[in-house]
Amino acid sequence: MAKKAETISLIDTFAEFKETKNIDRATLVSVLEESFRSVIAKLFGSDDNYDVIVNPDKGDFEIYRNRTVVADGEVKDGNREISLTEARQIDEDYEVGEEVSENVDFAGFGRRAILTLRQTLASKILELEHDSLYNKYKDRVGEIVSAEVYQIWKKEMLCVDDEGNELILPKTEQIPSDFYRKGEAVRAVVARVDNTNNNPKIILSRTSPVFLQRLLEAEVPEIHDGLITVRKIARMPGERAKIAVESYDDRIDPVGACVGVKGSRVHGIVRELRGENIDVINYTQNVPLFITRALSPATVNSVRIHEEERKAEVYLNPDQVSLAIGKSGLNIKLASMLTEYTIDVFREIEGAEGEGDDIYLDEFVGDIDQWIIDALKGIGMETAKDVLNAPREMLVSRADLEEETVDEVLRILAEEFEEE
Repeated sequence: MAKKAETISLIDTFAEFKETKNIDRATLVSVLEESFRSVIAKLFGSDDNYDVIVNPDKGDFEIYRNRTVVADGEVKDGNREISLTEARQIDEDYEVGEEVSENVDFAGFGRRAILTLRQTLASKILELEHDSLYNKYKDRVGEIVSAEVYQIWKKEMLCVDDEGNELILPKTEQIPSDFYRKGEAVRAVVARVDNTNNNPKIILSRTSPVFLQRLLEAEVPEIHDGLITVRKIARMPGERAKIAVESYDDRIDPVGACVGVKGSRVHGIVRELRGENIDVINYTQNVPLFITRALSPATVNSVRIHEEERKAEVYLNPDQVSLAIGKSGLNIKLASMLTEYTIDVFREIEGAEGEGDDIYLDEFVGDIDQWIIDALKGIGMETAKDVLNAPREMLVSRADLEEETVDEVLRILAEEFEEE
């Protein structure tokens, strides 16, 4: 009874590998046969006279031992030779010198042999699965995949693809407003494939600019066909994105092609990205013009570029400053990310052009503390009009000053010009 239980256990063990994922049939048969032969060689010193037949489709196997028939009493190696009497118990027609092939019950080799086989098989199959998974996904980095949510943890989410492969979507790679339940479908881009100690981890992302680019390629045929190129993408996931596009065909309006009639081509993308607003602008190598477009919907009067420092000073009418900065500074942050320039915005006040009317900040030492003047000079503010023309929010954040302090400085400087 115990032997029968062992046999069933062995068949079940072998059947586990029948449905092995991502491994071609020839490789699987080779590995299984090699594992059986390895165990046989350990037991008998050699596997030369054994035939192993593996059927991965049914999940079973057969082992045949080939022995030469010798006269009774002349058996020297029971593994390679069989007596005539014993051979004729199998088939009455056997004669001395012929070869007997008989089916061997692997379970008869003992419990240790079965355990060794289980471990060998499990180890080799797992190694093959890992190699196959890594090779499959390393070439898919940057592609969108669809998966099913399998388990949700605090810092990441486990998903499975249609072949049952495990994919990881970390919390940091999810859009802030993403919310999934077990069993729901999720779309994401393959961000990277880590392979530590031959244990591949496929990391997905929904916050990567590449995800937005792939969604655009799927919705806009002109991008897929190469007529329009996405030159740069800046994203604040779930909130807003800016995309710079360029067309190689003068007859095609890249912005109109990407947006579609009444925004039809971006509606689906916006829904997928949880309401993320998308601004599409024309790319140009003219840096001031590119910065002007990146700051839309604000209307820019002029741009001064400091190429060495990768900085840009943008001058606008007072009513355009808040548009340029955007809610929580979102618009100017995205414009800086898109253009790769640090952008400072300044108000243009009528009658403030004359340099002779300006006053250096150092002359206000009696009214403004020296450390405050140093903080303002540290962000490039040298004169009173530099400070007055700069947005209040920028002075607070970049000079690291309290709002009350900035308001007091602005009051003192403004009074000086009113007196004049």
